[in-house]
Amino acid sequence: MLYIKRDIEDEINKYLNAREILAVVGSRQCGKTTLVENIFENLNKKGKKINKVSFDSVKELNLFENDIDSFIEIYVKGYGFLFIDEIQYSKDSGKKLKYIYDNFNTKIFISGSSAAELAIQSLKYLVGRIFVFTLYPFSFKEFLRVGNQKLLPLYVSGKYKKEVISELNKHLKEFMLYGGYPRVVLAKNEEEKRTILKNIYNTYLLKEIREILALSGDYKLINLIKSLSLQIGGIINYNELSTITGYSYKELKNSLNILEKTFICSQINTFHTNKRTELVKSPKIYFYDLGFRNISFDNFSSERADMGRMYENFIFSEFVKNDFFPKYWHTKSGAEIDFILEKPNKLIPIEVKSTLSKETLTKSFYAFVEKYKPKRGYIASLDFEGKKRINGCDIIFTSLLKLINHLKSEA
Repeated sequence: MLYIKRDIEDEINKYLNAREILAVVGSRQCGKTTLVENIFENLNKKGKKINKVSFDSVKELNLFENDIDSFIEIYVKGYGFLFIDEIQYSKDSGKKLKYIYDNFNTKIFISGSSAAELAIQSLKYLVGRIFVFTLYPFSFKEFLRVGNQKLLPLYVSGKYKKEVISELNKHLKEFMLYGGYPRVVLAKNEEEKRTILKNIYNTYLLKEIREILALSGDYKLINLIKSLSLQIGGIINYNELSTITGYSYKELKNSLNILEKTFICSQINTFHTNKRTELVKSPKIYFYDLGFRNISFDNFSSERADMGRMYENFIFSEFVKNDFFPKYWHTKSGAEIDFILEKPNKLIPIEVKSTLSKETLTKSFYAFVEKYKPKRGYIASLDFEGKKRINGCDIIFTSLLKLINHLKSEA
């Protein structure tokens, strides 16, 4: 299969000669195995001795769990690098990885689809011995690397005008409908994309939920995923979700945590400094991949009423793929800002709009600027660009696809 370079690869390569174990975690079929195998292929070309094992194989898993010395003899000794895939199938991986790390010089890579399992079983034994990298489905930049190499340099530069914005927005619509799972992006047509997404969705429920996490009542989880899909960008109403799904409050909180730890959904919390006037409890919900979200209720229509919320979810997913971790602002009087980024000595308010034709600000934006006096804020829409200054704050009106470039320049 064609290999598409992942942006995180350069970061991982910085630590190839470091002593620590390197862990790559992420959702199923986001490209973890392909990424590590490409790194190993490059190491192999340099004459490095490498070995690979997958705990999908019962034989190899049993050897690791029941006869670690024989496992070391076969897979560790004499090799400079060892890649263990599907680490989550081992229920006692942490202690054994620590033993290998402490007694042998082989550089270990591990990957797993369940962050919950990896965190519980491994990380508590490997403090100071492991670097963890999260791989998500393709970002829009990586998506363009597959679909339009000519537009990619312009997109990366951020220096383009309306004609290019219009062309990029055509690709954005496809990206928001079908998402960024590599196999989906590489599919030849829409029918194949939907078939692959359905397989990813079903495999998640069968393998991750039933087999690995050993959870029953997955029909409740299906109802929960579908309910969350219909309220992306909305504040979670626990009572409503409990009624729809049949979960108790405790079960609901646990299931939301599972969806987050297995890289399906993410909850973002409120930004607040005054508990009397600002809401501090209920989070908002977004999906890491809109293709997964859309397959959950089988809607791939290009003309749809929820496009505005999909733009907002797109921005969230681009945030996390670029190491921005937002909050949102909501007051008891009803003022709300979609995203707040906190940087050293700096707050950045960000609003996402479906359409915009002039430099218009909401009362909420004015209220936030008045209260917190940020130096800069952003209003992102499909294609409108402009500037406005209020109360010492520069408001940048930018296209959705230029927002990440602007925020990177804030660093």
